[in-house]
Amino acid sequence: MKTVLVTGGAGYIGSHACKVLARAGITPVTFDNLATGWQEAVKFGPFEQGDLLDRDRLDDVFAAHRPDAVMHFAALSQVGESMAQPGRYWRNNVTGSLNLIEAAVAAGCMDFVFSSTCAIYGDQDNVVLDESCAQHPINAYGKSKRAIEEILEDFGAAHGLQSVIFRYFNVAGADDAAEIGEFHQPETHLVPLILDAIDGRRGALTVFGTDYDTPDGTCIRDYVHVMDLVEAHVLGLRWLGAGKGSRVFNLGTGHGFSVREVIAAAEAVTGREVPFAEGPRRAGDATRLVSGSMRAGQDLGWTPGRSTLEQMISDAARWHKVGHYES
Repeated sequence: MKTVLVTGGAGYIGSHACKVLARAGITPVTFDNLATGWQEAVKFGPFEQGDLLDRDRLDDVFAAHRPDAVMHFAALSQVGESMAQPGRYWRNNVTGSLNLIEAAVAAGCMDFVFSSTCAIYGDQDNVVLDESCAQHPINAYGKSKRAIEEILEDFGAAHGLQSVIFRYFNVAGADDAAEIGEFHQPETHLVPLILDAIDGRRGALTVFGTDYDTPDGTCIRDYVHVMDLVEAHVLGLRWLGAGKGSRVFNLGTGHGFSVREVIAAAEAVTGREVPFAEGPRRAGDATRLVSGSMRAGQDLGWTPGRSTLEQMISDAARWHKVGHYES
């Protein structure tokens, strides 16, 4: 495998995937509309600006670069926004992904790695979430990702498209060289929000919901280091390259941490207090999302070795001191 088209390669996870691909001797071609990504994060291969809703542009990019596979990260991903603007999420995520899948098949690019989400499982308290669990997404973001998974299944049956689907839990951390990292505007992810609050770049952190049915009242999530996550994507490419067929994998550690526990860990790592205030729950937020799956380890040989709270926060803090994008 020589070339991979990486949609959303100017974003947080996509840019880290490009770095790991380049390290593996694979050329990543970033396709991004820069709505939420940053051209400064495109450092490891060619850049093609474009929108997934523009099928002609996609066809041109496939013809120019002739990729061997696709890694599809590009998506709108804010749960609260998806509840308020469901049409935007269905149009961008689902229609855009359908355009991409059709363009890939038309170009004969039949290996496809898709960035899905644990949000498709919905709010299933006291359930060990593995790949066989029922899917009950409770927000438009999760529903749009479930729809794309179904499209991939149909295109596999009809056209022989092979797909590896990764259902992420919460992603945190940064490249350990602080060359790239997490930078959203607006920022919605917990770890960078905590670091911003510590540094005074924003006011006090808001903890949304303190009355969940959890030991400390705040919701619980499974956190995965971004570098561990993207290493799994390279393993997924190898799986497809070996002709092993379509497969779904959860990417989580099996250990959940509450919002209060993440705050405490950040205080321990940085040696500084996190200013925070309590707020109401956000619509669409599940109580507990933790992976119970061993499949990625068993089938792909994946080990999330950097995915401790301390390591993720430490790497994120190193990037946070120097990292931002301006264009």
